[in-house]
Amino acid sequence: MTRVPFGDFVAGARAHGTLVVQPRMGFGDPRRMREGLARTRAADAVTVGTLTLDSYTRVRDLTAARQALDEGVPLNGYPICTHPLETSRAVLDGIHDASFPVQVRHGSARPEHIVSALLALGLDATEGGPVSYCLPYGRTPLREAVASWRRSCETLARHTGDGRVPHVESFGGCMLGQLCPPAVLVAVSVLEGMFFARHGLRSVSLSYAQQTSPQQDLEAVAALRLLAGELLGHVDWHVVLYAYMGVYPLSRDGALTLLEAAARLAVTSGASRLIVKTAAEAHRIPTVADNVEALETAARAAAGAPAADPGPPDANSEVYAEARTLVHTVLGLHDDVGTALLTAFRRGLLDIPYCLHPDNAGRARSFIDRDGRLRWADTGALPLPGAAVSTARKVTSAELLSALSHVQRAYDYGGTP
Repeated sequence: MTRVPFGDFVAGARAHGTLVVQPRMGFGDPRRMREGLARTRAADAVTVGTLTLDSYTRVRDLTAARQALDEGVPLNGYPICTHPLETSRAVLDGIHDASFPVQVRHGSARPEHIVSALLALGLDATEGGPVSYCLPYGRTPLREAVASWRRSCETLARHTGDGRVPHVESFGGCMLGQLCPPAVLVAVSVLEGMFFARHGLRSVSLSYAQQTSPQQDLEAVAALRLLAGELLGHVDWHVVLYAYMGVYPLSRDGALTLLEAAARLAVTSGASRLIVKTAAEAHRIPTVADNVEALETAARAAAGAPAADPGPPDANSEVYAEARTLVHTVLGLHDDVGTALLTAFRRGLLDIPYCLHPDNAGRARSFIDRDGRLRWADTGALPLPGAAVSTARKVTSAELLSALSHVQRAYDYGGTP
């Protein structure tokens, strides 16, 4: 098979003015997984495929994954470490090629077993990160996640060559999905990108999840691009946008309108790739048809968005100033990015609002202001400029619950945030 590295494929689409769209799809049944990949490839859009893994594989409970397969229990993703290698190769045969890269998405804080499995299968693109796949997903100590991700990145990097350029996407732009002010999302994504590069990877992507304010989101992606240009100039990188990851609209029209807004945001902000959400998100696990509809809806919306270059990012923006302060504060703690991240979280210099992980300080709080922008209610020990803390206030439980459904309510009632 002629190889086109994942990053090169996305760059090629961008050079032609096309947004790459991608599902989160994953099924335990190999036949259904193959159907999902085939229909993603055949969609009326420029797509890349996804193997989203099951929860047992994520936490390395391979005995439970094996038992589920033996007993015919449906899994919520593809058990890449449990199906025989020949079975997984048959899933990809004739579908995965130079015109259709496939990425493995998994959610694991300790992904070494997953990295070994995907490399054995001939794949070399995945996502996550030592922070972003640890704090939101469980209680794995951050120190263990950093060590495991270090080894995983180095394993991937050793497979560079003969047309292979392994690619890792930071999930840092999606900490808890919602209510995290953009500066922290941008900072974590950039720091994880630097972590990947430090451990040998030459191709990375930096994520940002659509939030509550379209204008603030534009500012955030611009800040992400500017910081990446400053700090990751020695590697291939692109920005990937996630359609809203919080409480999703209940209505079909609301869900699709929100997705269309994400696609337009991706184009106008300069992102190269979009991870879609479906109209079924609020109700059930999406089907293959749901995912294809989402891919094609996003592609149409992107094609109709202004094709103008987003222009140079604004170095005077609030999000950029905060994110840059966070990144450089962390980098000043230690020459090793992983060690610096551990120190930053231990001191509360990085702090994810409302995250209950034991290694997160848990002092930072956020709220949505009258303009729909995410603001700091309490910065804890975050080393942010004075403007960030001028909005300090107490957030009540009622306000928090209301904020969680802010986007859902806005789109279900036919408006926008």
